[in-house]
Amino acid sequence: MSGSFFGLNVAVRGLFAAQRNLDIVNHNLNNINTPGYSRQQAIQVASRPLALTDGTGMLGTGSEVIGVQRMRDEYLDFKFWSENLSYGEWSVKKEILSDLEVLFNEPSNSGFTAIMSNFFDSLQELAKDPSSAAVRSLVRQNAVTLTRFFNNLATSLEEMQYDINYRIQTKVEEINSLAVQIQQLNRQIYITELSGNAANDMRDQRTVLVDKLSKLINIEAYEVVVGYTPDGKEDKHFVITVSGKALVDHFTVSTLALEQRDADHKVNREDIPGLYEIRWADGNKLTVKGGELRGLLDLRDGNEGSVNPDNGLVSPNYKGIPYYIKKLNEFVRVFARAFNEGYIDLDGDKAFDADEFGTGHASGYGYNSSQTGIRFFTMTGEGRQPMSTSEFLKNASGLEGIYDAYEKITAKNFSVSADILNDYNLIAVSDGLGEAGNINVLNALLALRRNTDMFPEGAPEDFMKSIVTIMGVDSQQAGNYSANQKTVVDQIVNRRLSYSGVSIDEEITNLVRFQHAYNAAAKMIQTISEIYETLINKLFV
Repeated sequence: MSGSFFGLNVAVRGLFAAQRNLDIVNHNLNNINTPGYSRQQAIQVASRPLALTDGTGMLGTGSEVIGVQRMRDEYLDFKFWSENLSYGEWSVKKEILSDLEVLFNEPSNSGFTAIMSNFFDSLQELAKDPSSAAVRSLVRQNAVTLTRFFNNLATSLEEMQYDINYRIQTKVEEINSLAVQIQQLNRQIYITELSGNAANDMRDQRTVLVDKLSKLINIEAYEVVVGYTPDGKEDKHFVITVSGKALVDHFTVSTLALEQRDADHKVNREDIPGLYEIRWADGNKLTVKGGELRGLLDLRDGNEGSVNPDNGLVSPNYKGIPYYIKKLNEFVRVFARAFNEGYIDLDGDKAFDADEFGTGHASGYGYNSSQTGIRFFTMTGEGRQPMSTSEFLKNASGLEGIYDAYEKITAKNFSVSADILNDYNLIAVSDGLGEAGNINVLNALLALRRNTDMFPEGAPEDFMKSIVTIMGVDSQQAGNYSANQKTVVDQIVNRRLSYSGVSIDEEITNLVRFQHAYNAAAKMIQTISEIYETLINKLFV
């Protein structure tokens, strides 16, 4: 009689197996919109058969679900993390370079070209009537506009460098937070799986965190076998490394730390104070090779690999904010020297050679003035007040001393001299005292606009155009790389979804399939029950 009930046991196994599959389908459908969720599938096998006592073979015992597997392709995960790293870097560079282009605002009616044209056009008008007070006032005002253009641009670049520095701080804090969350999930996953259960959902949560981390900094994530558990299974630990050092080593975390640079450890002379260096919390050096953090560092510190002569530190080999500040500083120094002294450094040796002097503002006379040696452009001093010629050249001894004075000018402190601001009649026009029709000095100043020997790039406007061109090329490159990487990342995401994602059509098909299996198992139980009822009633009634 006991053997007759064996069929009922097989049917019950089928009922439970179908019910378990239906539960998994239900779980999949409920998580169809959960970020990073991986489709789950029951591992259903034939249960262990029984050997018949009469030696006629094995008797099947039905089926059973021995586990739930997470549908995941590890290769696609590794590929995504690798490509996401590059996408994070170039997307950040694209964003910041686009902001830089907006700051320079070229070509436009309010950019450098228009401002420089207005300044020289007003000098041209002055050449027509050197005694005109209105034109002299216009020259002074256009000169102030020119200097303020550089002041505002340099200030905006410094503010942008500060903002990027803050973003670096935020990214480091985010990396540390993600690392701690991953470490906590490692512990939960390990404990869950050590007891023989599947931690599929927690593994999905961990993968989502690693996906986010892969866009921020160069990581390598993998599981390592460190031994075997008491039941003979591999004992795996999850590890995330950054440049060879473990950020997360299963249950432990090595966090990143920020250290402010002091004045003696500026990477670039142009850097604002207090920029952060990123290190490991234990003091070891960290090398950031990719991700959003690399993009931010390149734009914050990039000076085309220049060496800071004060301390020998080398900036990243990329054209970032310090590079453009340096180029603006170079422009105002060279232009101010040429305009004031008539000096063009023809051989590029950065020495104040007497044979390279031409006619400059300092060699001319103003209107009804016997005073000469007035510098048109100087710099601001304490309280951001413009310096007079005497203040600017204070303690300057000889030609080299004058050269050193100009080396102190920056785009941020570039200014019209206090002499010109206080009296526009000091604007030099002639090279002879009291010669009303003499405009030799003014003609020499006007010729500077087309002097292609002033800069290696050519005339003043050519120099500024080259800066804007370089920026445009870098921005276009970053945009192209970012778009290409996004295409690659999207393709990998689609491949991941095709393998791991939940399809409503597929799950509904499975729902119908397992529902039929459940109904069939229930029908089998009903049939066997009716057989038993008939058999028992016939025998014992």
